[in-house]
Amino acid sequence: MRKVLCVEPVIFIYIFATSLTSPLVQQFIYRRLWEQEYNSTFVSDSNVSHCEQNKSSLAYIKQKEVQEKASVFNMQLDLTGAIPSLIVAFVIVANGDRQGHKRSLVLPSMGAFIAGISLTAVSYFSLSLSVLFAVAFVTGLFGSIATFLGGGFAFIADVCHDEKQKTTRIAVVDLIFGVVSGLAGLSSGYFLRGLGFTWTFVTASLLHVINIIYILFFLEDTIGVSEFQHEAPVSCKELIRETFSGVYMLFKTAPYKKRILIIVLLFTFMTYMFTMLGGSSLFTLYELDEPLCWNEVYIGYGAAAFTSVSLTSFLGVYLFSKCLKDIYIVFIGILSYIGGMIMAAFAKTTLLMFLVRVPSLLCFMPIPVLRSMLSKVVLAGEQGAVFACIACLEVVTGTISLSVFNILYATTVAWFSGFSFLLSAGLCLIPLTVLCWLLCTSWNGEDLALLVPEEVSSIESADS
Repeated sequence: MRKVLCVEPVIFIYIFATSLTSPLVQQFIYRRLWEQEYNSTFVSDSNVSHCEQNKSSLAYIKQKEVQEKASVFNMQLDLTGAIPSLIVAFVIVANGDRQGHKRSLVLPSMGAFIAGISLTAVSYFSLSLSVLFAVAFVTGLFGSIATFLGGGFAFIADVCHDEKQKTTRIAVVDLIFGVVSGLAGLSSGYFLRGLGFTWTFVTASLLHVINIIYILFFLEDTIGVSEFQHEAPVSCKELIRETFSGVYMLFKTAPYKKRILIIVLLFTFMTYMFTMLGGSSLFTLYELDEPLCWNEVYIGYGAAAFTSVSLTSFLGVYLFSKCLKDIYIVFIGILSYIGGMIMAAFAKTTLLMFLVRVPSLLCFMPIPVLRSMLSKVVLAGEQGAVFACIACLEVVTGTISLSVFNILYATTVAWFSGFSFLLSAGLCLIPLTVLCWLLCTSWNGEDLALLVPEEVSSIESADS
């Protein structure tokens, strides 16, 4: 059977199934906690969710307590799965330079399938919410989304030899991520109304089965199987050393200027991911609360609105890359995100909440561009190592960010629910400051803002 090197369908299916499940898990937790607090069945009509707006009533106080409990529970759930997924992502993705990147794709898909079946059981049999912690831990042992995306981007970097093609194809993957997650978010509300939680989780599990079959039988690996099999067997100690030596040697043997450049770009990537993930993760809870009081369909509409943001961000990368350096594209994207978060902090009507996406139209641009910049700086044999670093930073940053912002939201929701959005916008000044320093700093006449392969090569040769 002839195999292909097209990894985009794998990413499409995985992101759709995961994005279909994620908002439903949040709503499932919210409803179960609401039912425990009120000792009655959750009610949702076609217009709004069950939402009390009279601030002096006892129901309003209990509603805020449910918001706080749901926020803290989500934070604890994220922490449970993050620690094992961090280790797995680091080991599996870094080893991809020697063993290929298919494992980075198939293991998280298997973990997601197990999680889907477990969520089905929790919903159908009305099991305790504490079971979700075991589900999160097991999913983390299989690598979770960090390993999947790290392997996917490293796979693309391996098969793309043209630098412009690499930037565009990485941007395409981020476009798929945004568009598909938006479509899944839009359909999640209708899935919930038409099928309920149980059968929606079953549907997501079946999608992961399709993905596993495609990866195992139709996807070609970047490293030949025969090439790997003919390698001399190594001991467990040597395998561990090789696993961590790739990332270690990436910084150890690199020239000083290249090493500083990698660290600066990774720090910029990490700080922007921290602010963006933390701020955007609160949208569902914010929309469930008064005065918006959205139901599951409106929440789906809100998630789907990010489809246009992903599309415009991709078009922005495609067009701006023809006339601007990468670093300026990152600047524009961060400023776009700041505008959206400031507007979200004061959005008190449904129309205004939807219009939040307008200033945020380019906010996704920094992510693929920073990935591409890091990929261009390193050598072909270092792609797995650098994407392992990126994947681990995403796990660490995402976990810390979700924990910090969920706790912050639980603390501030009673007096100003939009405070977390303002903080997210303010923290964007950190990556902006780093980028300004990068633009204003020159190294022996070489401006580090000119991030193209030829100039990186000249920096390396000058140092050596």
